[in-house]
Amino acid sequence: MNQPVDRPQREASAQSLVAVLTARLLTGSSATAILEDWCAERGFPDAQLRAERLPGCERPPEAAQRDHFNLAAGETVRHRRVRLVCGPYVLSMADNWYVPARLTPAMNRSLDTTEVPFGRVVNALAPTRRTLDLRTLCAVGADPEPDMALFTVTALLATPDGVPFCAVEETYFGGVLRR
Repeated sequence: MNQPVDRPQREASAQSLVAVLTARLLTGSSATAILEDWCAERGFPDAQLRAERLPGCERPPEAAQRDHFNLAAGETVRHRRVRLVCGPYVLSMADNWYVPARLTPAMNRSLDTTEVPFGRVVNALAPTRRTLDLRTLCAVGADPEPDMALFTVTALLATPDGVPFCAVEETYFGGVLRR
């Protein structure tokens, strides 16, 4: 017979899961791939991520983001805001600022017209990912609500030869701890 798990043990478990996920995100090259693996490991019913676009949420890049890109004359930056969803759970909210001229036309079409996550769309570029910032947004309790914002990661994606093409800010929610 299963013994009930007490609150301190559940809280330690939730904190441990957040620590594991954070470590993977800080060292991995694709948040999309990490989240898809995470969902499969945790037994989510459908480990295939969807990027639900949030239209009308356009945010111009900040000066620091534009500086990272070292834009050539005529290059522009686009913004794409999505909720990354796995099954019934919103795992994260992602703001991607990217340089369309540094992606293929097919990649740009996919980003404009599909629910395919950014990391899967640009996977053929073999991107590298450099974390710029990690912020904890709240203390993780025993059972964080699925919509509770847990932490934010800011990162820069570049081609293997170091050409940056995307700045991303990802906010992760309690939904990542569900099964």
